[in-house]
Amino acid sequence: MKITETPLQDAYLIHLFRAEDERGVFFKPFHFSGLLSEGIRFEPRESICSASKINVLRGMHFQEGEFAQAKLVYCPHGAILDVILDIRRGSKTYGKYYAAELSAQNGHALYIPEGFAHGFLALTDGALTSYLMTREYEPAADKGILWNSFGYEWPVENPIISERDRGFIKFDDLKI
Repeated sequence: MKITETPLQDAYLIHLFRAEDERGVFFKPFHFSGLLSEGIRFEPRESICSASKINVLRGMHFQEGEFAQAKLVYCPHGAILDVILDIRRGSKTYGKYYAAELSAQNGHALYIPEGFAHGFLALTDGALTSYLMTREYEPAADKGILWNSFGYEWPVENPIISERDRGFIKFDDLKI
């Protein structure tokens, strides 16, 4: 496991352990002591997985308050463009975003600390996105920011977006 800082405070790109041979691929998406040795204390409490068609855009999601979640996101099949947005008032990177391609091919994961909104665009059909999270899902704390309201230029003309995600508030209207 190799961990690289992103331009956003406390967020990291992780190059997962990966081995490939004639049988296929073996990779390790989570290694507690490997993260801890880099100063990242990440103890998952819930895991979810989504499968998406190409051009599906999901986001920008977060949980607020005491239910805020840190996440470890990776793509074990296909490819996604993962986008995070720092929504921590007082952070030196507040309002800044970062995007990285996560794929089965490149073996990258993204560590997203509490206080970030998260979304992704499926770059391939059948893209699987897997999340490990430090808090369980809490419907009352589940919030979102409108996908196209914070300055990031998504590389898709007509994304497939849920009605729920289209109804989120604009970043400028966020009150945390």
